[in-house]
Amino acid sequence: MKTMLNKLFLISAVVIVTGLSACAQKQDKKEIKQSQSSEKITPKNKMNWNPLTPEEERVIVNKGTEYPGTGKYELTTDKGTYTCKRCNAALYRSESKFDAHCGWPAFDDEIKGAVKRIPDADGSRTEIVCSNCGAHLGHVFLGEGFTNKDTRHCVNSISMNFVPDKK
Repeated sequence: MKTMLNKLFLISAVVIVTGLSACAQKQDKKEIKQSQSSEKITPKNKMNWNPLTPEEERVIVNKGTEYPGTGKYELTTDKGTYTCKRCNAALYRSESKFDAHCGWPAFDDEIKGAVKRIPDADGSRTEIVCSNCGAHLGHVFLGEGFTNKDTRHCVNSISMNFVPDKK
């Protein structure tokens, strides 16, 4: 009888935990849908988006991240403009790029109106996305003291292209 009660307790615990986690997942998905629906993305703009590789889609669409130290723009020092990989919108100028030794390209300022800040569902960080198409870029951090602007946009290289200045 005791073994049967233990099994019943274990099964009940699994059902309750599963039910609670399913509710939490539904809430997070709802929050994500709300933030996506507030972005101004029209089907016309979507038709003009650049095709993405599966890895680019994992980061840009599914809000993933590339491994630190693997991005092609982490150490780039050339003068130019960083643009959105998905829609080609200008995001950052090279003058705002700095070496934060964090494993990703870091910028202390975006081109005005180019980047939208969205609180993560868990409230611990602030996501940055392209204002034009909603592509996931990375996260922004404040108060770290790296630059006078006290801001660090930590951006996935895979989310951007680089257009060098003409000489």
